[in-house]
Amino acid sequence: MTDPVDLSIVMPCLNEAETLARCIEKARQGIQRSGVRGEIVIADNGSTDGSQAIAEKLGTRVVAVKEKGYGNALRGGVQAAAGRWILMGDADDSYDFSEADRFVKKFQDGFELVMGCRLAAGGGTIMPGAMPWKNHWIGNPALSFIGRLFFKCPARDFHCGLRGFTRAAFDRMELQTTGMEFASEMVIKATLKGLRITEVPVTLHQDGRSRPPHLKPWRDGWRHLRFMLIYSPRWLFLVPGLALTALGTVFAGILSFHDIRIGEAVLDVGTLMAACMTVIVGFQLVAFAFFTKVFAMTHQLLPADPKFTRLFRVFTLEKGVVVGLVILAAGLFLFSQAVWIWRQAGYGRLSYAENLRLLIPAATLLILGIQTVFSSFFMSVLGLSTGSHTPPPRAPDDSVSPGNP
Repeated sequence: MTDPVDLSIVMPCLNEAETLARCIEKARQGIQRSGVRGEIVIADNGSTDGSQAIAEKLGTRVVAVKEKGYGNALRGGVQAAAGRWILMGDADDSYDFSEADRFVKKFQDGFELVMGCRLAAGGGTIMPGAMPWKNHWIGNPALSFIGRLFFKCPARDFHCGLRGFTRAAFDRMELQTTGMEFASEMVIKATLKGLRITEVPVTLHQDGRSRPPHLKPWRDGWRHLRFMLIYSPRWLFLVPGLALTALGTVFAGILSFHDIRIGEAVLDVGTLMAACMTVIVGFQLVAFAFFTKVFAMTHQLLPADPKFTRLFRVFTLEKGVVVGLVILAAGLFLFSQAVWIWRQAGYGRLSYAENLRLLIPAATLLILGIQTVFSSFFMSVLGLSTGSHTPPPRAPDDSVSPGNP
């Protein structure tokens, strides 16, 4: 019977013949320094330069992953790994696998996701020429800031490629993406599921290959940003929607009674129309936030959120319909007032401002009322897969609220 493996070092590989041997040697040093039983797994994604032969000659295990993509390669390597702790990193010699002992110490302390940090703020180092200036000063700081803001993630370096996690944590994260978004999904899912996360300082070295890297800064940066937005309906829909609704409501409330003068500028019914349009757009964004949250939770794309579940135990379908009908009635009342004024004028020509100050808010309330009624029904439809009238599923005892809707 073979002894159990503690640490698996997994490297995705696609034509890394120039640097693979150095990475394997450093990985061996890291395992030795860690003082644990370890293995090296090369997840080959279809190399044509002899990378597989190099890895096999050096005594490492090669796992062939047919499905293309960074995420697919890593998932295939992790699934084949035997260790209870897994350290992943690129095979381009930009990361020093001999520093594996830093990660092992964090695992021994009970952490479930251990991120490398290349930034000086976390004690890390980026060697000259190791990272393009747009990644160093724009992309990585911006995406890391957005990741911390959206998901309250403790990691300073959101996209460091050298990171470790426990086997149990990987299974809990249930990662789905196949490309570069895999790295973002891992950190997001780990945060949302309440895993214990920490960082260790690492050094990023210049890529040891003579060919250009697979990474495309602007394309892949956008893919990471897009993924974070999709996984945060709060920041994609709810916050902008609430801001637009509040701003539009303030201006519409004032302009429904009189003009607003700012210096020589006069805001009148034209601005009232724009304000009411802003309210409608804001309301729709808020509705999208709830639609997205319900869909993501019922399909287990996001973990259950106890706060969100409690909200829908209070605000049921029936209450949503009643609220919508009340708003609709208010719109009909204002509309009837406008018709009454028109009748008083003998159905003739009315003052431009007098007519529109009633008709624009009336039309807005009618639209909001209809949207509220049918949005309530639509959210109920989205929640049908849970088998109950309350859309989101019941939160498990150990779940942690992501704080999104």
